Amino acid sequence: MSAEATILAGLAGRYATALFELARERDQIEAVEQDLARLAGYLKESDDLARLLASPLYSSDELARAIDAVVVRGGLSDLTRHFVGVVAKNRRLAALGDMIDVFGLLLAHQRGEIAAEVVSAQPLDERQLAALKHALGAVAGPQTAASQISLSTALDDSLLGGLVVKLGSRMVDSSLRTKLNNLENAMNEVG
Repeated sequence: MSAEATILAGLAGRYATALFELARERDQIEAVEQDLARLAGYLKESDDLARLLASPLYSSDELARAIDAVVVRGGLSDLTRHFVGVVAKNRRLAALGDMIDVFGLLLAHQRGEIAAEVVSAQPLDERQLAALKHALGAVAGPQTAASQISLSTALDDSLLGGLVVKLGSRMVDSSLRTKLNNLENAMNEVG
């Protein structure tokens, strides 16, 4: 079974696929995409919200009311609000972040995009991002254009320098931290 099929067969995949199909039927893909991006931002910005959603101490009704308040305050669409409500009632809010990620994968697949994740120690400028997209397009295949690469970036200052790039199931870690760790391991083996 391929990695993508495994992701779609899991809990997050089933929920994300259902939302994706509903959004497509109702011609609301872009609205739901924007809603989920905002919701993912809320989850990343608020440790308290993330802990609340993962807590088994609250009833499904309490969690549904809490997340509904977040969704309403954020001005998210009715479809997204209903989806999040179902997720809450079914006590699956702990997997909401994964559902959002899988929705993004489904959307990228529909658009013919290839998702790539890049973690760097410092922010990358537009020129560097364009060069990276071009290089990843060449790695993905001769027919893949840089415009087909959907690039998400993150910062991790513990890398010290270099990049960690994930393209599909392939990962390349050219970070300075990893190189130093490899050097230290090699030196320990000699001594």
